[in-house]
Amino acid sequence: MEQKQLDKFKLWFDDYVAGFYGDDEIINANLKLKEKHSRRTCKEMLYLAGELGLDENQKRLSETIALFHDIGRFEQFVKYNTYSDVRSVDHCRLGLEVLRQAKVLDGLDRQEKQLIEKAIEFHGRKELPEDLDGRFLLLSKLIRDADKIDALYVVTEYYKQYRDNPQEFRLNLELPDGPVYSAEVVEGLLCGQRVDYSRLRTLNDLKLCLLGWVYDVNFTPTLKRIKQRKYLEKLLGFLPGTEDIERVKEKIFGYVDFRIERNGR
Repeated sequence: MEQKQLDKFKLWFDDYVAGFYGDDEIINANLKLKEKHSRRTCKEMLYLAGELGLDENQKRLSETIALFHDIGRFEQFVKYNTYSDVRSVDHCRLGLEVLRQAKVLDGLDRQEKQLIEKAIEFHGRKELPEDLDGRFLLLSKLIRDADKIDALYVVTEYYKQYRDNPQEFRLNLELPDGPVYSAEVVEGLLCGQRVDYSRLRTLNDLKLCLLGWVYDVNFTPTLKRIKQRKYLEKLLGFLPGTEDIERVKEKIFGYVDFRIERNGR
């Protein structure tokens, strides 16, 4: 991929996203959330690519994947008023439909186009397909990690906004807020398991689920980034100070420290 192709993709992204904004402040706020997320994910993707020693062409592919990984979110929210795939559509597949209908990637080398499409298709899955290998596996793992880094930034920021000024909060929380959380979510995390989104019942369940993302991180630089920015501590600050939560904290922090000390990629 040449740099001019990546530059063209960025211009297309700008024009496409701009077409969804209108007079509804709530819709605009939620769209802006995903637009900014996509741009920051590009930076996180390049950070990880640099840490792993990828060459310049691989970096351009990585940035393209990050730019388009959530391109389906804009149509999803405007049409269904939610970012929940369970309650609407698979945003990954919708994103691929958008790119294919607009023929955005048609000028690329066949394998490079496939690399981008597969990474977008698989970035939101609970598990990656077992038959992925080579660059397909590498780039799919990279976007999953970069996505998580910025998503943790996003949620810690807007949970703070919601806590400090709920009357002015314009984003969709998706789940009911309250002091409770599900015992099965806690138990899963204590067993080192990722939480299935379909099992989430409350906003606290979602916060716990986000803590469990560390079990699905592929690369040590990702965990270092998360630890450096104290995203886990911030999430815990939005949860009740119970014995259950303290046990989850010890489990999660112990896992992260173990992975970093082992320094495996």
